[in-house]
Amino acid sequence: MADKILRVDAASFLDLSLKIPVADVRSPGEFRQGRIPGAVNIPLFDDSQRAMVGALYTHQGRAEAAISGIGMIAPELSGKMKKAMELSQGGDLLLYCWRGGMRSESMAWLFSAAGMKPVILEGGYKAYRNFILSSLAEKKKYIILGGLTGSGKTSVLKELESLGQQITDLEGLACHKGSAFGALGQKEQPSSEHFANLLYSEISFKNPSKPLWLEDESKNIGTVFMPDPFYSNMRDAPVIALMIPAEVRLPRLIEEYTVFPKDELLASIQKISRRLGGDKTHTASEAVLHDDFETAIKIVLDYYDIAYRYGLSKRDKEKVIVIETDTADTRTNALRVLEAAQGLLT
Repeated sequence: MADKILRVDAASFLDLSLKIPVADVRSPGEFRQGRIPGAVNIPLFDDSQRAMVGALYTHQGRAEAAISGIGMIAPELSGKMKKAMELSQGGDLLLYCWRGGMRSESMAWLFSAAGMKPVILEGGYKAYRNFILSSLAEKKKYIILGGLTGSGKTSVLKELESLGQQITDLEGLACHKGSAFGALGQKEQPSSEHFANLLYSEISFKNPSKPLWLEDESKNIGTVFMPDPFYSNMRDAPVIALMIPAEVRLPRLIEEYTVFPKDELLASIQKISRRLGGDKTHTASEAVLHDDFETAIKIVLDYYDIAYRYGLSKRDKEKVIVIETDTADTRTNALRVLEAAQGLLT
């Protein structure tokens, strides 16, 4: 039966996934680590079963592993079939495992027995990963929106989108705002592996003939690390940096961060204590405890401003456009950024 089931490469699989549901038949642990965005987990084995079957495969061969595996999951097969039927509505269903081997073949046989029409990803999730990482490594027309902490870069990015520009919100995908305080109020971060999957899914829908705006970031956004070639391309792209005076940025930061519990703010200050130094860490912490948020933010802001200016100085000066602006108004700054970028938009 397995040789009659259609297999397609990663590019074709992803095209089909726009209109056909996708089942990931790997274990729940593998699925949590990273998956094709939009896929639903219908695992052949749970994590412990997978470990046992894998050990049998290694030490006793494929046949013994298959026999034991079937015995483990036999009582669960009807439930897996029902879930697949609900997902596919009894029709076409895309599925993948790690390499497109035994797990995909077994589940494809099961699903086809129920009248579904499964399509297997040739080479499995591994082939998908190779495909998307190669795509993310390609040179594209990026424009980097930079600026000092508290400049409202994400808001400006969204405003640029409303003005007809293409954007990708890296911090939104990473569920983190990039600084030591960036996890506050955010959902759990994806793994670096799954971040790359989400990034490809986001970028693949953009028009490659037009520039794509990205926010200036370090290589890591919280615990998420960007793929090396993608980040190298970001570093080589032109930068438009918003330079707004600290006193203009302060109200936004006070409004944004003082809603969080003091213990979370103090923990965030501790993350950069070595860089702030003992005296400044103590002063900033005491200021938070006494509701003097302006003093605390000024201390932290001074550190980040110095770090950002230093990082900007390391870029190719011919690719950096600095915009000095004295307003925090998002629309005004977006229009100024767009005006400065006119030579980059063709």
